[in-house]
Amino acid sequence: MAFPYNEIVLDHFRNPRNVGSMADPDGKATEGSPACGDMVTVYIKVDAGTKVVSDIKFESYGCASNIATASIITELAKGKTLEEAKGITWKEAADALGGLPAIKAHCSVLAVEGLRSAIQNYEEKHGLTASREATTEEVVRRKLRRVMNPMKGLDMVATNLVRKIEVKDGVVRVLVDLPENHQFSASIREEAKERLENLWDVEKVVIEFTE
Repeated sequence: MAFPYNEIVLDHFRNPRNVGSMADPDGKATEGSPACGDMVTVYIKVDAGTKVVSDIKFESYGCASNIATASIITELAKGKTLEEAKGITWKEAADALGGLPAIKAHCSVLAVEGLRSAIQNYEEKHGLTASREATTEEVVRRKLRRVMNPMKGLDMVATNLVRKIEVKDGVVRVLVDLPENHQFSASIREEAKERLENLWDVEKVVIEFTE
């Protein structure tokens, strides 16, 4: 089905700003899943003194709205402090694009969540989270809800891939209900470790499989 995109959306789709990966980012996050049809990864560099987003890039998989909103989000966030960037809303992004078809509004939400998660990733790495919440089984489970199960297009918790979680003495162990030689096991392990290793009180993450 074709959607009536305006010229601003089409410009950001055809000529996306700040597109590409980033070597050694200060913060990084991926939201969505290619299995669902849309995914965005956001990378940020942060000035340590001013806490300003000095550089930002994105990689996107999906429709024109997804690419365009990720592009405009990077433009809106660059040069802002972390607190200012966290305040960017999906409506602000959609308005900056001159509006989106109603059925595609979720794309602006995805881009905003990608930015906020990248900032959260930075803050966790640098011990800047307000509460310094101790890592518990529930905290781990919450983090794993951001790890996609490519076979289902939903997260690994919702699809019952997480068989067991153990948190003890700075070590997190997760048992995943898949054979270790499964085609998606390596990618799930890598993404799960990336989500968990930045928790301030975690020293080691072990991802194991049932077979």
